Amino acid sequence: MIPPDHPRYRSLVTRERLARCAKEGVVAMEGLTAHGRGEAFDYLIGERTTESALLAEQTAAAMLLAATRPVISVNGNTAALAAQEIAELQKACGAIVEVNLFHRTEARVAQIEKILRDAGAEVFFGPAEQLLPLSHDRAWCRREGMYTADVVLIPLEDGDRCEALVGMGKKVIAIDLNPLSRTARKATLTVVDEVTRALPAIARACRDLSAEEKSRLLSTLDNHYLLSEAIREITARLSHALD
Repeated sequence: MIPPDHPRYRSLVTRERLARCAKEGVVAMEGLTAHGRGEAFDYLIGERTTESALLAEQTAAAMLLAATRPVISVNGNTAALAAQEIAELQKACGAIVEVNLFHRTEARVAQIEKILRDAGAEVFFGPAEQLLPLSHDRAWCRREGMYTADVVLIPLEDGDRCEALVGMGKKVIAIDLNPLSRTARKATLTVVDEVTRALPAIARACRDLSAEEKSRLLSTLDNHYLLSEAIREITARLSHALD
């Protein structure tokens, strides 16, 4: 039992949930390492939504709303941490929710789809095919889902699939706490924020943005600027911490 007054309560609860989901097979064991790496970068940004992240989240909302066929791709870590947040974002933007896994088994896909449905999401399912230009199991997706999407949101995902999707002409929104990662650099737009903060912020923006604001955000999208700002915010915080 983790006491609520523990200074690292939220972090410890998250770790316990991921460990439990790993034992159940929802989260791949390798996903625990990925979470730890992300948490380290969250320390660096102060475990908060920065100004650049908020701008990226608003831009992500504008992209999802402007899309003809938006898709939210979900892996095990995302389902374990943010199934309800995925469901709320789907309601706000109307995107398809599709499971896509690096360590893929049909049993894991079914487990994750159930978690999402139980949280209120409408999950796109059906026969998957090896449609993406990748040599591993992330190539498997649904023809009427991710394969035909024009905008794909990929929280907590890997760089080669991001690069492949962009190469197919799709706009890719990444949620990645590491502004230096290949995913962050290859995406059309990167949100440098923790997933359970980022997804609700994107959903709020989907509900609140005016037509004028959406148009302005889309016309001024500059991922290089956003990543540079994220690095500047980290550097400024570290400099302040050492003063």
